[in-house]
Amino acid sequence: MATTQVQTVNTTADKAKLAAAAAMVVISLAAYYALSSKGSLFQWLGLLAGLAVAVVIFLTSESGRALVAFGQDAVKEVKKVVWPARKEAVQMTVYVFGFVLVMALFLWLTDKTLEYVFYDLILGWKK
Repeated sequence: MATTQVQTVNTTADKAKLAAAAAMVVISLAAYYALSSKGSLFQWLGLLAGLAVAVVIFLTSESGRALVAFGQDAVKEVKKVVWPARKEAVQMTVYVFGFVLVMALFLWLTDKTLEYVFYDLILGWKK
């Protein structure tokens, strides 16, 4: 049986960093709307600068470091994947399209058969 660990924010400093990052997101959104009279360039600069500061604050927290570590582990795992050759990928794509066509034909025939049975034979509604 596999056990999973749930990581929570434990320290007060970490909680403060996460609260500061969230507050910075709100402040940057408010700055976006407050700078509407200055033009769209200043709006976007204010928003992007505020969000960048929020990301930096988040990445200095324990949760941010854990997220970066997770991303690095994910990249390592993706590098281990053996990707199919072009020929094999094309073959599998052709098989999938073929199966979709066969299923579409089957479902269409089933629909028309049931339509005939219910409307023509049972209910007697001729088209």
